[in-house]
Formats: sequence, structure tokens, C-alpha cells
Amino acid sequence: MKLINDHLAVKARALPTTGDGFIVLAGEVGVWRSYFPSAPTRLAAHLKALAGGVEAREVNVFRALFRTPGEGDKLLAARGIQPARYDVVVLIRTVSVEAALAVRESAAYKELAQPLRAAARRTHEIVASNAARLGDVDHSQDHNFLFNYFYADDHDTLLKVFDYTAGWFQAKTALPNSALMRPIEGESADYGLINHASWPTLRAFLPSLMFRPTFRSFVLANFKANGVAAQPIIYRRV
Repeated sequence: MKLINDHLAVKARALPTTGDGFIVLAGEVGVWRSYFPSAPTRLAAHLKALAGGVEAREVNVFRALFRTPGEGDKLLAARGIQPARYDVVVLIRTVSVEAALAVRESAAYKELAQPLRAAARRTHEIVASNAARLGDVDHSQDHNFLFNYFYADDHDTLLKVFDYTAGWFQAKTALPNSALMRPIEGESADYGLINHASWPTLRAFLPSLMFRPTFRSFVLANFKANGVAAQPIIYRRV
């Protein structure tokens, strides 16, 4: 792993990982105009109604608000991977990976997934485990929720780079939580990690991503130096 501007690094205040299992079902349905989508609100509301039939610890539906600055478009193009432009996401959390696999085979889940699969030009669907944790994401609040879709050729390096840069977000954006999801063996590896997190307000994080120089000179520079593509999208819970 290459370290860029190491004097700017802040050690992340990480918590132990959990045994939770996750299902991520993401779809690209509407049209993106630059950083902003025309998110399909009617479909998202329908998915929320169907989510009540799925037995799990949590089932949440999200619609995209906008994309924030990322890194790695050239890397994705070189690898033949389409950029993440998912404007609807269903996130299911279960007590274990085994439980997540069972939920994916259930009739209720298939009923939930079918409308999104039918409406979307493209979907991404994985069962994942918890790879790192900075805090539990509270879905009871009307916050701004992040899904950051990470790609790297080397998944071990990807996790190290995430750990190395996560402290910056805690220090500079007051990031209160993060649940890092890693696809289990046999699942799609287009994104080696998907980070899910939240902030209470746009003011808490967006100015730092737009105007703080160290976001580019430290965070994005370390992503680029280590062959990491980061594709962050901000969502609201339906």
C-alpha cells in the first residue's frame, strides 16, 4: 500500500465488527443529469410497502439525492466496469450471513425484488458480511445516507486504504457511524466493498468534500495511488 501525505492521516476510531449479514439490492432506474438523478419515487414507495413482508432485523429503502466527488473513473473504464449510478437501494440487515442467504431465497424477498429488477436498466445484488465498523447506522432518523461503491483490483489493499482514510472523515466531517459491507465468496465482485454511513445534515459533510483541500490531497490521492475507485452517492430513506 502506498501512503500519500501521511502527515494528514488520522487514526480511525473503529469498533469491533458484527456477525450481521446484509443484502444489498440496488437498481439504476431513472436518468442522471450530471450529479443529480430523477429518482423513481413511485417505485421506491412501492418497494417500501413490500419491504414490510420480509422477515429481517431491518429492511430499508433509499432513493438517491445526488453523487458527491469520487475517484477512479479511468480505472473503471479500463476494467470494463460501469460506474455506479444506482438511484434506488434496498438494504436488508439480518442476524447472520446465513440468515441473509435464507432471506434471499424467501418468497417475500422475491416479491420485493421483482419490481425493481423489472424497472431497472441495471441492478446490483449481493449478500455481504461486515468488514469494518465505525458505529451503527441509525435508520430511525431522517438523515443523509451514504452508499459508497468501492472497486480495486486488490481487495486486501482496498480494505487497508479504507481503514487508512476513514479517520479523516471522522475528524473533518464528524462522521458518526459506518458499516462497511464486503460481498461473501461467490457474490459479484464489481465492488469489493460498499460503505454505508449517515450524517444528520448536509452541512456536516458536504462543504468538506467540496472545499477542504485535504479531501483531494489526502483522501482522493490515496485512492488514486492505490488503484481504488470510490463512487459515493447520497440517499434519503423512503
